[in-house]
Amino acid sequence: MLTVHHLDNSRSQRILWLLEELEVPYEIKRYYRIPLAAPKELQDVHPLGRSPVITDGSITLAESGAIIEYILEKYGNGQFRTKAESKSQYVDDLYYTHYAEGSLMPILVNRFWFRIAPERASAFIRPIFRMVLNQLDALTVEGPLQKHKAMIEGHLADGKWFAGGVEPTIADFMMVFPLEFLHYLKGAGPNTLEYLHKVHERPAYKRGVEKGGAYTYGNA
Repeated sequence: MLTVHHLDNSRSQRILWLLEELEVPYEIKRYYRIPLAAPKELQDVHPLGRSPVITDGSITLAESGAIIEYILEKYGNGQFRTKAESKSQYVDDLYYTHYAEGSLMPILVNRFWFRIAPERASAFIRPIFRMVLNQLDALTVEGPLQKHKAMIEGHLADGKWFAGGVEPTIADFMMVFPLEFLHYLKGAGPNTLEYLHKVHERPAYKRGVEKGGAYTYGNA
């Protein structure tokens, strides 16, 4: 049986959502952060010790995009794929599938660390450290992030899924975590919040959260 090696508050939540949508039988092996990093036990599953990771028979596979492609290829029966005759939907699906981790998440992770790093420093250097990181955030994150947010808000203005169809596609399973993280960082716009609400109201998403356990980023 397919096993999801699920780290709390991580990208693996998107894999649970997909599996629940497909109604594919699976089991969960849970791992817990200590406090922010993944536990060493995940290295017994995959050399990088990261999540998400799945095992399916003799196959061990990491990386969200690869996992989603694998699951849809093996278990999807054509679900959540754009139709070949719809070129615009295909292009949007392709773009946002890769944009999620290739462009959006790196800048969000930078903002996250710029904000929390001072709290992990000694009290003596914390004020100076915070000032320096705030300046770095302003110089390297704020401007680009505003462009990202404007693009996402514009794309979601019609209230549809990322590929523009009536059902989610790979792009949605990839984009949901970055947008939840953006909301956690208090940066989500109204169209993004409406989109997240639509995702979070899907019965399959709710089942995934229930099975995966407490999820900090699922409150839009």
